Amino acid sequence: MNGLEKRKGKAVVVFSGGQDSTTCLFWALERYEEVEAITFRYGQRHALELQCAASIAAELGIRHHMLDMSLLGQLAPSSLTREDLAVADAPATGGLPNTFVPGRNLMFLSFAAVLAKGVGAGTLVTGVCETDFSGYPDCRNIFIQSLNVTLNLAMEENFVIETPLMWLDKEQVWELSDRLGAFDYVREKTLTCYNGIPSDGCGECPACKLRRNGLERYLARRGAGAAGVGAQAGAAGRAFEAGSGSAAGCGPVQAGHAVLAADTLQAAPTAEATARHAKDGESE
Repeated sequence: MNGLEKRKGKAVVVFSGGQDSTTCLFWALERYEEVEAITFRYGQRHALELQCAASIAAELGIRHHMLDMSLLGQLAPSSLTREDLAVADAPATGGLPNTFVPGRNLMFLSFAAVLAKGVGAGTLVTGVCETDFSGYPDCRNIFIQSLNVTLNLAMEENFVIETPLMWLDKEQVWELSDRLGAFDYVREKTLTCYNGIPSDGCGECPACKLRRNGLERYLARRGAGAAGVGAQAGAAGRAFEAGSGSAAGCGPVQAGHAVLAADTLQAAPTAEATARHAKDGESE
């Protein structure tokens, strides 16, 4: 942490227990006086994801809300919600990845805004990213800007949706977690793997490959060396499969910045957003 003066007010972080949302949680903790997290149970294949989110929130002393959104999993066929669908390495030509859950970020941010209104939070934080968005249309900046306008119109509020990772690739996300003093925590405690294996994961699914490639690039640039990352991931997967299906840090579940006008929507980062992220990078 770098002792930034915290902004007054409260932020609600959309939190899954994965690398991106955990990095965003640390980012928010550094910047806001109060932070709460919201996690959604939407029928995801691996309950361990929920356990990781609950454990991390408890360890960090964050008030954690877990909402039942199982209807989304019933309505939206996806390999992330259906055991009978294998996770594909690549989408069909011209199509979306079969890991895409239609409406997920739309619903998550909408319900997060309802919670934020109830707890008096003016900021929503989400880890969506256009740089490594894997073809998911609801991870694009133009969608977030549009939804920000819609939520404010619908609720007569002035919410700000913060997307600290929007223009970062996975290498830069690792760098951000390091600047926040959370690199080891994020690497060891989070679950990104589509096969439900914590930490470095299975090393084979699309999410693990994206995470590992970014980690290797960052470690090489940092000078620590990247040798063994892939081997560690494979070993972690084998150990997990041979064990009880739980992992350290994943215990049982406990009982563009600014208010946007509609005519400002755009698909590329604004100069203000670019400057703000650059400033954050210098100060973190």
